[in-house]
Amino acid sequence: MSKRLVVIGGVAAGMSAAAKAKRSNPELEVVAFEKSHYVSYGACGLPYYLAGWIENVEKLVARTPEKFAKQGVTALVRHEVVEVDYEGRRVRVAALDEGREFWQPFDYLVVSTGARPVVPPLEGVELKGVFTLRQPEDGVAIREALAGARRTVIVGGGYVGLEVAEAFRAQGKEVTLIELEPRVLPGADAEVSELVHEELMHNGVEVLTGTRVEAFAGDGRVERVVTSAGELPADLVLLSVGIRPNVELATSFGVTTGPTGAIAVDEQLRTNLENVWAAGDVAESRHLVTGQPYWLPLGDVANKHGRTAGTVIAGKKAAFKGVVGSAITKVFERAIAFTGLSEADAQAAGFDAKGVWIKSADRAHYYPNPHPLHVKLVYETGSGRLLGAQVVGHFNDALRIDVIATLLHQGGTVDDLRTLDLAYAPPFSPVWDPLLVAANQAR
Repeated sequence: MSKRLVVIGGVAAGMSAAAKAKRSNPELEVVAFEKSHYVSYGACGLPYYLAGWIENVEKLVARTPEKFAKQGVTALVRHEVVEVDYEGRRVRVAALDEGREFWQPFDYLVVSTGARPVVPPLEGVELKGVFTLRQPEDGVAIREALAGARRTVIVGGGYVGLEVAEAFRAQGKEVTLIELEPRVLPGADAEVSELVHEELMHNGVEVLTGTRVEAFAGDGRVERVVTSAGELPADLVLLSVGIRPNVELATSFGVTTGPTGAIAVDEQLRTNLENVWAAGDVAESRHLVTGQPYWLPLGDVANKHGRTAGTVIAGKKAAFKGVVGSAITKVFERAIAFTGLSEADAQAAGFDAKGVWIKSADRAHYYPNPHPLHVKLVYETGSGRLLGAQVVGHFNDALRIDVIATLLHQGGTVDDLRTLDLAYAPPFSPVWDPLLVAANQAR
């Protein structure tokens, strides 16, 4: 008799787990339930859809239920798992468009319920015109509202807030970005944040840092944002103040969370309950620099989580060793990339850490149209162990961060970096690559 895998939540982690499990064990029956209209999509593309660079939101759809059916995976959209009877090995499913519920038995269970935007409990937050951005449905609603808006306000200066600021400017809108912390991109070191701030202002974004949003006001629709610095007119507001893992369903039947608030898992993505796995934005990873549990809600991590869980469920060997915190984003003409720890975070984690900050160029000085390239290298004094880096460059130039990420996975040092044989030609790099310049300065 075949076994059944039930996946709670689709998208990157859930559908990677479902597809990999079915490929690895064709005898396995696989059923996935997703409460939204889309079972597999690229949420990271939503800001670029808002900018108008992607005309149709359907372009973000990776695979449809029909495509999964051809692989032998049953993927049901607009179906929400509302209860898990762990002892009875079954889940209660609400068919949202049909107004009915049913029980689905399982032998193996994957929880991939993702994360949700933080919505601060402020007066007027329920007004029309106040949005969060997480799913394709959100993107469609915002883009429709954007057509009739002139003045937009973005609350939050993290990755999504910065990307949407560029998107709204691309649509010709007035943009004010508000950040509670003293600087935008507060997870980066100050040198990087300053460059991002400059880029925003250079492209017509009004930036208010160290400013608290206190309320939203309007007659049925948002018209003003009340802040600690005064009132701002607004036709549309995007809340981008963070996300939180959707752990409530999992904890309701005994799954435990870790210190980050996400579900605690081992290298095989197993939870504390037998035959229950967790993957994606709802689950923790291990940070390979600190050795501690870490929450990195990114699509590439979710795919790797799901693939690992699916392999293990199918009876094969697999392990997800961890992450080093690599990420990259684009803000107008500058790309900002991160890996490992910032200098501030390294010191807070107990490392005797120092950082070097260098400015170079992305190509030889005599080659036409050079662009500035900045590198922040963070390392442990004494041992020279690399702890992290931040790179600010022009588009793909910032992908140099992957060199540092690779070394972090290997426990590399400043000396390991400075002796690397990196590719050189005048259109691509100075004779001394900026990464090597930073390593020499650290050494």
